[in-house]
Amino acid sequence: MGIFKNIKEMFVGTSTRQNEKYIAGLDKSNASFSTKINELAARFRELNDDYFEELENILIMADVGVAMVMKIVGEIKNEVRIQNIKDPRQINDIIIDKMFLIYANESVMSTKINYAAQGLTVILMVGVNGAGKTTTIGKLANKLKTQGKKVIVAAGDTFRAGATDQLAVWADRVGVPIVIGPENGDPASVVFDALKQAKDQNFDVLIIDTAGRLQNKVNLMKELEKINRIIAREVEDGPHETLLVIDATTGQNGVMQATEFAKITNISGIVLSKMDGTAKGGIVLSIKDSLNIPVKFIGLGEGLDDLQEFDLEQYIYGLCKGIVDND
Repeated sequence: MGIFKNIKEMFVGTSTRQNEKYIAGLDKSNASFSTKINELAARFRELNDDYFEELENILIMADVGVAMVMKIVGEIKNEVRIQNIKDPRQINDIIIDKMFLIYANESVMSTKINYAAQGLTVILMVGVNGAGKTTTIGKLANKLKTQGKKVIVAAGDTFRAGATDQLAVWADRVGVPIVIGPENGDPASVVFDALKQAKDQNFDVLIIDTAGRLQNKVNLMKELEKINRIIAREVEDGPHETLLVIDATTGQNGVMQATEFAKITNISGIVLSKMDGTAKGGIVLSIKDSLNIPVKFIGLGEGLDDLQEFDLEQYIYGLCKGIVDND
């Protein structure tokens, strides 16, 4: 039955709390995707072109992305020929296998934070307004703090009204210090002050918020370039991470945002916020196919501890649980 049975065994053997996070957080995606795949298998007596065309449509509607869908379905067809499978009910495990293998095998990508070998680690957070960037910073700061890191945050989004206040609320809630500057002030100045404070007071991690939208893309690019120059000058190999926050509920618009930001700055990882709010969980696969940038964290709820490190096995299981339970 392929690799998925091993995935299921690995999933059962991991933390019960995190299993529940993935299952609950991906409930909408799982219900939508699994129901459609199971209904497809029940509707067809044999595998034919119409079956595969409908399978392609289901995957596309799940936000997997057209190019990735073609790869997955092509691999499934090859496996069907090799195993001489005729019954649609025997194909579900293969669908899951190929989704996993195509994501995992095309390149090896780390989902872990790239910490500095010594001294301060700088994490730059980017993303459009409304993507959940500030909330993600709060949750990430909390996660790192609970792991024993000494964390400080910088309110580098000085252009959006209320952005600094919103981040300050999160900093207070989590119990980490925040460096702020005047509204509409120079973000690079805030970053410089935060870097100095973080180094002087021996912080482990500095998380920097940035503007999601300036007047145009050129201004945004120049602002990020200026911030990156200051970080590189003050901290060796910094920034160590540039994480792009994408609202998973925006689907392919989120993928397009990622494509545009990747042109502006060097993105090292993706944070998918609001995964619990979408029925289109395939966006993870679409981002991998479009950008080949790893998803490092996913937001699976509104709680402080609902920002989870991305785990491919648990993601695939959470997305496809209803298919397996129907076997």
